[in-house]
Amino acid sequence: MTEASLLFFAMLFTTAPGHITGGHIMGYLLPTDYATYGLSADTTDDWVTMASALIDSYCHRTSLNPTQYEERMRITAHAQTVRLSYLPLVPVAPNPSPLISVQARYIRPRRGELIDPSYEQIAWVFGLPGAWSTLNIADVDFVPNTGELTFPMNILGLPYNEVDVVYTAGLVTIPYTVQVACAQIVKNAQATPGLNVKSSRIDTMQMEYFSNSLIDPQVAALLQPYVATMLG
Repeated sequence: MTEASLLFFAMLFTTAPGHITGGHIMGYLLPTDYATYGLSADTTDDWVTMASALIDSYCHRTSLNPTQYEERMRITAHAQTVRLSYLPLVPVAPNPSPLISVQARYIRPRRGELIDPSYEQIAWVFGLPGAWSTLNIADVDFVPNTGELTFPMNILGLPYNEVDVVYTAGLVTIPYTVQVACAQIVKNAQATPGLNVKSSRIDTMQMEYFSNSLIDPQVAALLQPYVATMLG
């Protein structure tokens, strides 16, 4: 079983505590859309639900819909910026901002990251290393489409070098390209001899086993803009 297959199976049934919340498997096509996207009249909701789960797995997400995430990452040396993995950043009511909480801290720099040796001396005098500070979200600049965050300096003028960010990201409206991809996966599955298209319920392990062939190059190209990239 490949690493991608294991990821798909795990995402169907588990969510890492405190890291991804709010997402869930749901169909990216409504029953009223089936005929529009060329699906046969006997297509059941199970097919679309499973195709949608494959899309989430391929895109390394719990869901393409707005979902809450938490990431801890090192800040780019000398830049005070990070780039979040899941895009675009979108607020979810009642929060006015996609950033829910932002914490930062100063930890011992890696080799080549220390701008001025005196910074480290100041940090140790004030007991800063390892201590998390909650930042005012209004002081953190962000770009929704790129996920880039820019942080202020520490109150003592020191640069932070690690952050923990809780935020929401996803697609408010599922785009046409994702719906086309979802329908194509269903068609590929229904055309795969190893899958029992006559059964009343889709077998999860069957879909997981054939996932590489179900997401063909055409589907992969349609989904590429929505694949999360871990940069932290």
